[in-house]
Amino acid sequence: MISDSARTETAVERKVTFAHWISLPEDEPGELVDGRIVEEEASDAIHEVIVAWVVRVLGAWLIPQGGLVLGSEAKYAVSAVSGRKPDASAYMPGSRKPPRRGTISAPPDIMVEVVSPTPRDARRDRVDKLHEYASFGVRWYWIIDPQERTLEILELGTDRRYVHARSAADGIVDGVPGLEGLTLDLDALWSEVERLGPESGEGALGDPEAQ
Repeated sequence: MISDSARTETAVERKVTFAHWISLPEDEPGELVDGRIVEEEASDAIHEVIVAWVVRVLGAWLIPQGGLVLGSEAKYAVSAVSGRKPDASAYMPGSRKPPRRGTISAPPDIMVEVVSPTPRDARRDRVDKLHEYASFGVRWYWIIDPQERTLEILELGTDRRYVHARSAADGIVDGVPGLEGLTLDLDALWSEVERLGPESGEGALGDPEAQ
């Protein structure tokens, strides 16, 4: 029997067409990389808390202005043979919006990835997706690292390469590139993460023995 950890470390790949990947049901995991379905990084509770925070904060700021925020199952055609499902993505007011169904070929203004702890998954977010999102035309790429407790915001240059625009580890981040007027309370984010239980096993909120 193969353990869950072994599955996490070893990418499961299948050669398929783009149309087949698009037609897969929502509960079928995997991203399309060079014509092959590759297993996505394994999400844990820390990952999900951060993704929920990003969607909530971006949505509260963008939606009243006519923007749009998507969750982690949105399928983007980042190239002719590759499709990605970022942890979150957002469209600014006035930007071309995605279709209601099917794969999305309109690049969002923001892609967000939460870095997973394994080296393979960290490389995927910091190297592979960085190049793919730049080629796709995503203007801002947010990388949140729970292990380092950092936020990096990269901005797409005229040469289709990302440059550093802003980074922070804690406190209030104002003057967010591209989202002037938005503030990000990183202390509040990490406080939410700290509400989780022990490193592994069962734990209830508010249970002193489970901290």
